[in-house]
Amino acid sequence: MSPELILGGARSGKSRHAEHLAAASGLPVTVIVTAEALDAEMAARIARHRTDRPAGWATVEAPRDLAGALVATAAHGRCTVVDCLTLWLANLLDGAEHLPPATPAEALPAFAHERAAFLDALPTLPGRVILVANEVGLGLVPETPLGRLFRDEAGRLNQAVAALCGRVTFVAAGLPLVLKGG
Repeated sequence: MSPELILGGARSGKSRHAEHLAAASGLPVTVIVTAEALDAEMAARIARHRTDRPAGWATVEAPRDLAGALVATAAHGRCTVVDCLTLWLANLLDGAEHLPPATPAEALPAFAHERAAFLDALPTLPGRVILVANEVGLGLVPETPLGRLFRDEAGRLNQAVAALCGRVTFVAAGLPLVLKGG
């Protein structure tokens, strides 16, 4: 079964949709989370997401080595949810603020390595894999070079992942719209 990508804006209902699909699969579920609790507000968000998930679901933290976590976790007869690719990307871009303007993200060794490893692993994963990502290209152009780099890399990542997925869904206002794989 090929992976599924669920896109949407902030608070669009994309994580809830992914959790609904995972629960409806009837399979044991593992959620791979990419967020890090670097401040109190993010810690509260992580705690809210954790309490929203069913108690029997396993959780794996993978703020950077997403490919390794997926290879270790995805299995026939299991459902794996990754929430979310956008926070993972932000983690990989750590240090980009120190790059000279217009330097590509590939200049960051962790970014280039981890992104390639993830994209290489994705089509080989067994079981059901549901990926959640933010669509950040619908808003204003960011003011800073780092903001523009993040927006551009998020768009590139979403395109690359969508090309590898059999189903892509966009969620807005809690309503899923299938873009690929009807």
